[in-house]
Amino acid sequence: MSTLDGPRVAAASGTAAQLIVLCHGYGSDGNDLIGLVPHWRNYLPHAAFVAPNAPQRHPVGPGYQWFPLSRIDPEEALRGTEAAAPLLDSFIDDELGGLGLAANKLALVGFSQGTMMSLYVGLRRTVAPAAIVGFSGVLVGADTVPARGARPPVLLVHGDADQVVPPQTLLMAANALAGLGVPVQWHMSKGLGHGIDGFGLALAGRLLSDAFSGRAPRTGPVMAPPGR
Repeated sequence: MSTLDGPRVAAASGTAAQLIVLCHGYGSDGNDLIGLVPHWRNYLPHAAFVAPNAPQRHPVGPGYQWFPLSRIDPEEALRGTEAAAPLLDSFIDDELGGLGLAANKLALVGFSQGTMMSLYVGLRRTVAPAAIVGFSGVLVGADTVPARGARPPVLLVHGDADQVVPPQTLLMAANALAGLGVPVQWHMSKGLGHGIDGFGLALAGRLLSDAFSGRAPRTGPVMAPPGR
């Protein structure tokens, strides 16, 4: 049984046919991302949502961390992500089992450090999730993704004014994912700092809906959603 837990929102329809796991950022908690659910319930009436608190208390403040992170260092981030990944993977299995859902009825959404976790775990699941969405994050361990591993559709969204995680990490991640054969879409939000805007939320809702309905591309090169 997983040691993680966090806030949940039941499917609007009353019966869950999909599960969306929301992974929060460094120093935050599950209540932060569960607040995004109202933006997506119309797109996804049959989806249940859960936002687990990360396994470690943040050293300063009331929040949590998936792993200690002193700076954006690829080696440090990879070590931390590798250590935390089994906990998230186990949590996902428990949540799917509790809802009686198959492994492909899963989507992962992450913000910042939670994007690292979502991409790392999602690309290594035995059965590919329906989709992965990453806001303002970094791809770590691209060279350790299994050659025959999961290749779910991915959407990456980042602000071009982000002073916490450099915006160019979006392009680096998109190119690396495309090189792995992952169908990846991306969008750079003009004037946005380290956060999530309404346009990014709408893009994510559309991708999640398309992925669960089978309309999202399962192969193909890097594609950018329409800008603004």
